[in-house]
Amino acid sequence: MLVFWKEKLVFLAVPKTGTTAIEGALAPRADAVFRDPPILKHTPFYRYKRWVLPMLEKAGAEDFETVAVVRHPVDWLSSWYRYRLRNELVGHKNSTRGISFDEFIVEYCNESPAPFANVGSQAKFLAAQNKPTPCTHVYRYEAQPKMISFLEDRLSAQITLKQLNVSPTAEISVDPEVIALLTREKAADFALWEAAQH
Repeated sequence: MLVFWKEKLVFLAVPKTGTTAIEGALAPRADAVFRDPPILKHTPFYRYKRWVLPMLEKAGAEDFETVAVVRHPVDWLSSWYRYRLRNELVGHKNSTRGISFDEFIVEYCNESPAPFANVGSQAKFLAAQNKPTPCTHVYRYEAQPKMISFLEDRLSAQITLKQLNVSPTAEISVDPEVIALLTREKAADFALWEAAQH
């Protein structure tokens, strides 16, 4: 999470949406950087609203806006799946080695998924008390140029992104029935992506 005081803007770092690259480009420009541990870097909207915003308001903040990036749910899950294929996770409960992408998605759709598929939800990350996202500006990952243009204009700075924390490559295919299950079980995530700026 990045806080830009003068510009009254907070960047919320949704996991697996290129946030490390954005942090790398904008951290020197930010007034406050929540980098480590990951639970602080990836502060969801409800924690921002409950803990961070009151702190900013005590310092005199008014009318702060938030910005975030979301990915298409299948692409987002593909990134998680590939990220957990890494050699250093082999033998760990979070490893997806030896598990197909279809199996990963089916397990993800369970009410209590196994650790390897317990990756949260973009919709829940940006929600507040189960209401639709109150985040001011939400951009699709695929619309990075539009988001970068917004940030450059808002921050009066030129932004160059470098690829950081990239998931390993892997051949990914999904059974249509699994896509139908995901669409049904995670409708809020699809609705969030559909509504995001593109």
